[in-house]
Amino acid sequence: MTRGGEEVAEPTEFGNSWRVSATCPEASILSPCSLRPYRQAWAIKQCSILKSDVFRMCHSVVDPTQYYDACVQDTCACDAGGDCECFCTAVAAYAAACSRQGVCILWRSPTICPLFCDYYNSNEGCEWHYKPCGQSCMKTCTNPTGVCYNEIPPLEGKAFLDNT
Repeated sequence: MTRGGEEVAEPTEFGNSWRVSATCPEASILSPCSLRPYRQAWAIKQCSILKSDVFRMCHSVVDPTQYYDACVQDTCACDAGGDCECFCTAVAAYAAACSRQGVCILWRSPTICPLFCDYYNSNEGCEWHYKPCGQSCMKTCTNPTGVCYNEIPPLEGKAFLDNT
C-alpha cells in the first residue's frame, strides 16, 4: 500500500510514495539486463524458445509475451550460479500456463532443462519416467507415495513411477 492507501504492484511506485523528503530523488526501475548487459544476449537467445515453434501450439491460447519478458529479466538476474534454474523455471511457468489451457508441450530435452528421473531407476523393476502432462495425481519423483492433496498446484510435467 502506498502512503496514500493505494494498492500498487510496482516496487518503485510503492517506495517512492513513502519518500520522506522531496529533496530525496525518486527511485527508478533498473532492469536486471541493464545491470548485467553481458547476460542479455544469452537470456534473449535462451528465452526465445517461448516464441519458437516448440510452443507454437500454445501461442493462440496463451500469449507468450509476458512470459518471454519475465524469462529474459529473470535469466539476466541469475548470474551467481543457478542461472539455468531461473531460465528453466521461467519456461516451465509458460508450459504450465499452456497445460492449464489443455495444450501439452514437450519442451525439455537433454540440452534444455533436462530432468534426470532416469537416474533414480534401479534394477528392481521400478522405473521413473518424465511426461510433460501427466495425470493430476500420480506417483512422481516428488510424490513417491502417490497421495495427492488439492492444495498442491498442478505442475508443467510429471515424473511418474512405473511399478510394472
